[in-house]
Amino acid sequence: MSLSGKSALSSSSFDWSASRLGEPAAWPQGLRLAADLLFNTPLPMLLVWGRDMTVLFNSAYAELAGPAHGRLPGGNVPPVMPPPLAAAADELARAWQGEATLAAGRSLGFGGADHGGASRDLYFTPVRGAGGAVDGVLCALAAAEAPLMMAQDAGAGGPLDILVVEDNLDSQYLVCEMLRAFGHEADGVGHPNDALDRLAANRYDVLFTDVSLPGMSGVDLARRAVADAPGMRVIFASGYGDTLLRHVEFPYLSLQKPYELDQLQQALDQVAAALLGRA
Repeated sequence: MSLSGKSALSSSSFDWSASRLGEPAAWPQGLRLAADLLFNTPLPMLLVWGRDMTVLFNSAYAELAGPAHGRLPGGNVPPVMPPPLAAAADELARAWQGEATLAAGRSLGFGGADHGGASRDLYFTPVRGAGGAVDGVLCALAAAEAPLMMAQDAGAGGPLDILVVEDNLDSQYLVCEMLRAFGHEADGVGHPNDALDRLAANRYDVLFTDVSLPGMSGVDLARRAVADAPGMRVIFASGYGDTLLRHVEFPYLSLQKPYELDQLQQALDQVAAALLGRA
């Protein structure tokens, strides 16, 4: 894979021998998923793991924060609380309690690429372990005006309303949180029957569904959804290429798993442009 012409990164791309986390092969699944998301997102991000506050961060955060705030990838307890965590202690505490939170318009006083002191919106996402407890918190940083700009570009006068259908709950959770960080509204379900209930009760701009689902294929789900709401746009995610999409009779976009975040954003941009042209 590549991201903006660069090689994609994952937790296995780094030497963790000096880190208190140890080798990635022994990490819990939630930590590996969150770390891989962290290293492959263009947004500056921190990951706080464990109540002892082990911190990881990506290159976008390192550039923003400047050299005084450590070197990629982290993996140790910082001597000083990172500015995004210090500036939003209440929101961080609520995230540890299992609530996704937003701290809007915080001035962080970085000395790196953010030397001008621009305010940032901080998105906190709890990361749950296998037993359901919150084992870590992701913090994504976005320019304070970014959600408004995203809403203006998204068509129909605001963010896209997206229903995510993915039976892998870890993937569903992370995709929904990234869509929210991009400025959109996202609901996630794991079963087609739950998706049909949501579609009957709510209006969505986009159905973003895995092709392979329990009980009903994503194609059949989308066919029923489009029949009931012809203006809805469909994005398929598939690990099997486009073989199962050959006879789809309605317009759609497809992403091949594992897809990159910029590919997802490009697909959403195409949907937003189509909705704007229809308005």
